[in-house]
Order: sequence, then structure tokens, then C-alpha cells
Amino acid sequence: MTAGEAIRAAAETLAAVSDTARLDAEWLMAHALGVSRSDMLLRHLRDPAPPGFAALVERRAAHEPVAYITGTTEFFGLTLAVTPATLIPRGDSETLVAAALEAGPPTGRALDLGTGSGALLLAVLANREGWEGVGIDASDDALAVAAGNAAALGLRPRSAWHHRNWHSPGWADGLGNFDLILCNPPYVETEAALDRQVRDWEPASALFAGPEGLDDYRVLIPQLPVLMKAGARAILEIGAGQADAVAAIAAAAGFTSALRRDLADRPRGLILQA
Repeated sequence: MTAGEAIRAAAETLAAVSDTARLDAEWLMAHALGVSRSDMLLRHLRDPAPPGFAALVERRAAHEPVAYITGTTEFFGLTLAVTPATLIPRGDSETLVAAALEAGPPTGRALDLGTGSGALLLAVLANREGWEGVGIDASDDALAVAAGNAAALGLRPRSAWHHRNWHSPGWADGLGNFDLILCNPPYVETEAALDRQVRDWEPASALFAGPEGLDDYRVLIPQLPVLMKAGARAILEIGAGQADAVAAIAAAAGFTSALRRDLADRPRGLILQA
């Protein structure tokens, strides 16, 4: 069987578990061949299908995300390593990066709270040579992924990574003050209906935040002022129906807020300023 034939067969198999079955099969084939997807489509469809491809398809058929199978994903033009210790960065979160690049000065210091793969911070640093940053996470495994991504992108000298948990007393001690704070906190309702590839595979600690999905905002937002320089902004990702509730939490902590929408016109980020 050729690679092209194997892709068609795999797409039929994966149609039961994925709305992007053909695309998933192409990414898996490119990974099995050790080439880029574009190169695979241009040059390798007539190659023999590699023996390991079938096992990759089986993993995807069990709802394992493609990014965890291949070990990488794309975010804001960067190729990032991901593992089950980190959330898979979504295109929706690029809204926060775009807002940060619009609002931030040419130089500054950024903090990424709950950094995971490091996606938000690294995207900012990659596009602002005068910036340096700190990423924190409660997971040592996630921090290892973020630090590895920083090294692979040549951004390690301008970044630092620390094990911190904003639910623990004194977590912000020694971090200093920042011009920009980025955060994609847990904000999914505990009983929310999620796709199996999310609920069964991505880290629950980075997803769920109580019955309303607001628990982490309530803990984190009142603690932000001590980390912010005068005129600094904090940009938080929110769920589509949470803008008013999170804005109210921010107002009670002394912040004004501005809403940013994603490319699908859904509420996606709140920009907070004291």
C-alpha cells in the first residue's frame, strides 16, 4: 500500500472520531515518514506506507490527540513540543498574544502564569527581541517541556521557568514586577461536556475550575496587583460565556477591563489594567 492509499484508508477509519479525519491522517503519515506535511503531500504519496503508521492511526482512533502522538503542534508561527503534561495550545489563545504585541512597549518583562508548553510567553518573546520573561507552573513536567521549547527556539537566555502554584501562600515571592502578565488559567466547568480527546487526555488540573469555571479567577486576580508595574496589563483567557463574571471579579480587585474576541468573534480575552 502506498502512503496515499494508507492515508485514504486511515481517513475512513478516523471519520468516526474526528471532524478532521483526512487532515489527521496526513499529519500522522508525515510524522511516520519523518517529513513535513507539505513535503509529504508533494513528494511522498507514492512511497510505501511505513510500518509504524497503522499504530499511529490506532492511537488516534482511541481519541488520543494528534499533537500528543506526534509530540508537536504549531502556535503563532512556532513549532512547540507538547506532552500529556501540557495543554495543547489552540489557535484561540493566539488572541492573547496578538493583544500583548499590540499593547506592549518595545522592551519589557512578561510573566506567563500556568505556562504549560510555554506557548504564550515564547510567542511574545519570539516577536519582541527587547523582552524577557518568566513562566511559572505547578507541574515540573510541564516546566521541563516549556524550558525545552525555549531552548529549541533560541529563547532560553531571555526566559526563566519556576515551579509555583498560585493556590499556595507566598507563591509570588521573588518573582519581581512585570510590564505584562499572560494567563490561560483553568476555566472549564467541572461537569462540562468535553470531547473525549480533551477530557480523557489533556491534564485535568489545567482544565477544570469548579462548577462555574471561575475558581481560579477568584483566587488569582486579587493577587495580580503586587506583580504589576505601574501601567502594566494582565491579559487573561476566558471561556465564551465568562466575560461578565470575570470582569466583575476584576472590578472588585480594582481593575478596569477590555474584552478581546477571537477570530470566530467569541469572547476570548480580558485585558486588565489597574
